[in-house]
Amino acid sequence: MKCLSSSRLSNPSNQYYQVGHSIGATAPKKHASLLIGGIILSGSLLSSGCQQSPTYDYISGETMGTSYHITFQNPKGVDEQEIKQAIDKRLLEINASMSTYIKDSTISKFNRLGAGESITVEPDFIKVLQDSKQVYTQSGGAFDPTVMPLVNLWGFGSVMTADRLQNPPSADEIEATKSLLDFEGIKLSGNTVSKDKEKVQLDFSAIAKGYGVDVIAEVLHKDYKINNYMVEIGGEVATSGVNQSAKPWQIAIDAPIIDSTVSERLTLAAIRQPNSSNKMHLATSGNYRNSVIFNGRRYSHTIDPTTGQPISGGAPSVTVAADTVSLADAWATALTAMTYEKALATAKDKNLAVLFVIPKDGKIHDEAPSVRELADNKADPLAYWEIVETPAMKALRAGHTK
Repeated sequence: MKCLSSSRLSNPSNQYYQVGHSIGATAPKKHASLLIGGIILSGSLLSSGCQQSPTYDYISGETMGTSYHITFQNPKGVDEQEIKQAIDKRLLEINASMSTYIKDSTISKFNRLGAGESITVEPDFIKVLQDSKQVYTQSGGAFDPTVMPLVNLWGFGSVMTADRLQNPPSADEIEATKSLLDFEGIKLSGNTVSKDKEKVQLDFSAIAKGYGVDVIAEVLHKDYKINNYMVEIGGEVATSGVNQSAKPWQIAIDAPIIDSTVSERLTLAAIRQPNSSNKMHLATSGNYRNSVIFNGRRYSHTIDPTTGQPISGGAPSVTVAADTVSLADAWATALTAMTYEKALATAKDKNLAVLFVIPKDGKIHDEAPSVRELADNKADPLAYWEIVETPAMKALRAGHTK
C-alpha cells in the first residue's frame, strides 16, 4: 500500500519564513522593492503510519506596488480561488481609498481639497488615519503622512544620489516647505475629513501595506474561519496559529547587506510567534539600500519631518512587533526617521517591541564583504552587524508577553 500526503505545502520544523527588509522608508513612504524568501517550502512530507499531513494552501498576488503572499490551512476545504477573489476585492477597496496613484481615490480627492473643505471617507480610511494620528503623537511627529513635500525638496525619490547633499536646500527653503506639513490640521469628524491649510496632502504608503495585512488576516479569520496562516505584503507580516509542521511561525530577519537578493541573503535572527498570544504582527523598515555616503557619513533618503533634514546615523534595519501590523508598519517608519540613539530611547520609553540591526562598533561597513563573499567564506554576519532588542522584544522572543 502506498501512502500519499495530501499536504500541498509542508516544510521541516526548522524552516524559517524570511521576509527580509523593505527597501527604505521615504518618510513616510516605503518603496515597494523587497526581498521575499521563506515562502519557498520543501516538498510534501510523509508522516509515520501513513497519516496525512495537514493541507496548507498558498496564494500570491499583486497589490500596492508590491506583492502579497499567504500560506494557510483551509479547514473547510473552500476553493482557494474563492478566498483569493475575496482578498483581492478587499485590497482593491483599500487601493480605491488610499492609493495616491489613482486619480479618483478618496485620498487623491482629499489632497485636492482646499482649506476648510471636507470629504466623506470610508471606514478603512478612518482606521488608517486614526492609527497614523496615534503614532504621530507618540513619536513626536517622526511619523508624518504629510511629509512628502520635504522628500521632494531634497530630491529623494526612487533614485538616491549625493547631488542634493552637495548642494542642500537652504534653511529658508526647508522652513518654507515645512509649512506644507500639517498633520495636526487634518481633522476627522464622524466619517468626514478636512484640512486647515491649503496644499497639505496625505500619503499613507508607510502604513497602508501593514493595514492591508491586517485586512487579509481578518478575511481569513472572520469570513473563512481560518486560524492557521501567515500573511505578508511587502515585508509586513501577520501570523496566527501554527505552520505546516504544527509549530509556531518563525520569521527570519536578514542582515542589511546592500547587495543581498532573494536568492543570496543571510539571516541574523528569527522572531518566533509566542505561544502565549498565538498571533504575531511584524513590520520591518530598512534604509540601507536607498542611501549614499557623503563626507564620510551615510545618509538615507528618510527625512526627519521635525527637522526637515535627511537622517544620518539611523539604524539600517528596524523590526517592530505590535498589536496590529498597521501600527507596527507606522512605528517601523517612525523609528527609521530618527537617529538610532533616539529611536532606541523612544522604543524603550513607549515599551515597544523592537529589534534593531546596527553596524558593529558604529561603523558604516561600506567595505564589508558582499553577501556571496560572506556565504562562501562562511563568515559570521554578526562580525559586521549587531542586534539590539528592547526589553519588550526580548520578552516576545522569549515567549513571555504581557
